[in-house]
Amino acid sequence: MSPELLILLLVITTALAFDFTNGFHDTANAMATSIATKALQPKTAVALSAVLNLVGAFLSIEVALTVTNAVINIQNADGSPKPELIGDGGLSLLLILLAGLVGAILWNVVTWLFGLPSSSSHALFGGMIGATVASLGWSGVKWVGDGSKLDGVIGKVVLPAFISPAIALVVAGVGTWLVFKVTEGVAKKYREAGFRWGQIGSASLVSLAHGTNDAQKTMGIITLALLATGHWEDTHSVPFWVKVACALAIAIGTYLGGWRIIRTLGQGLVKISSPQGMAAESASASVILAASHLGFAISTTHVATGSILGSGVGRPGAEVRWSVAVRMVTAWLITLPMAGAAGALTWFIGHLLGGGLAAALAMVVLLLAAVIYMWRHSRREPVDHTNVNDEWSDEKDADRSDKEVG
Repeated sequence: MSPELLILLLVITTALAFDFTNGFHDTANAMATSIATKALQPKTAVALSAVLNLVGAFLSIEVALTVTNAVINIQNADGSPKPELIGDGGLSLLLILLAGLVGAILWNVVTWLFGLPSSSSHALFGGMIGATVASLGWSGVKWVGDGSKLDGVIGKVVLPAFISPAIALVVAGVGTWLVFKVTEGVAKKYREAGFRWGQIGSASLVSLAHGTNDAQKTMGIITLALLATGHWEDTHSVPFWVKVACALAIAIGTYLGGWRIIRTLGQGLVKISSPQGMAAESASASVILAASHLGFAISTTHVATGSILGSGVGRPGAEVRWSVAVRMVTAWLITLPMAGAAGALTWFIGHLLGGGLAAALAMVVLLLAAVIYMWRHSRREPVDHTNVNDEWSDEKDADRSDKEVG
């Protein structure tokens, strides 16, 4: 087996590993509120979410094509492939993709350790951008489109990152206010019971929507790797086996459940009731599905968090823990640059080793060592389905991560 083929296999495996971390990192987006209100038992919730993520991954490829075509400048102005990327059999592009994936996974695991619902999407794009800039310079990134449409990193990633959570917040806020206004004469116990049933449907729709957006991103990365090495030629489609592999990876990650992040979103941000939960989930699903249809690679985490905040703002007298919200927003703002720095550093380490198979193996070893270290430290203060709904304590929950990494 040639070194190039081995590196391609490493890229594909690492991409599926990222897809797995995306699944357990983002389970909270769909199921945190349903678990918090006890509309679904924790294990049932993550199993349902996993199945629907699997199904959703097959419903669209628009976001996958965005990742394949709208981040790295793989073509010259005349449409011909850039020789510095594919002239060596695609090896240079493969190492960029591998370094970007390592940076993205590292940031996903760090934020999971701290229980912060940061964006897996932005971690991926940050890692790719950092590795690309380190290798090719700033011109290696497709920042804007050709002028005829909203494209490139700015149009497809950055602008939706600011717009989508704001829309979700407003929709969830208005929806929550209307729900409580319409049902203000209904006894609380009947209102809670009724909306818990509704939450099962709305949470399911979020999981389905999540599959149509987030599972696509890894499909785009693997397709780009196949294009670089000549194993695929169509920039407007995705191989079927890639769809299956990515769908399974994100579904398995979802089933294992990112309990630390589920706890933060379900208990730490807003003390949520069933009507709020259904309003938040409905708003999230609407925004994510619309973005997937348009090919916008949005952060489903940003959307879900904006929706939960909106449900707190829209309910009169609801308590919103703004200190937790500030920590989340801080994580949002630093995700792109931090994942970018991790991707760039990983590429430089590979470059120092002369590139090729040695560089690729070093990147993977670095990733495995860091992930194992962080996983072992997470066991000091475990969060799982047995304690995910424990009463939130600002002091205890905020300090948990400090104890783990201290």
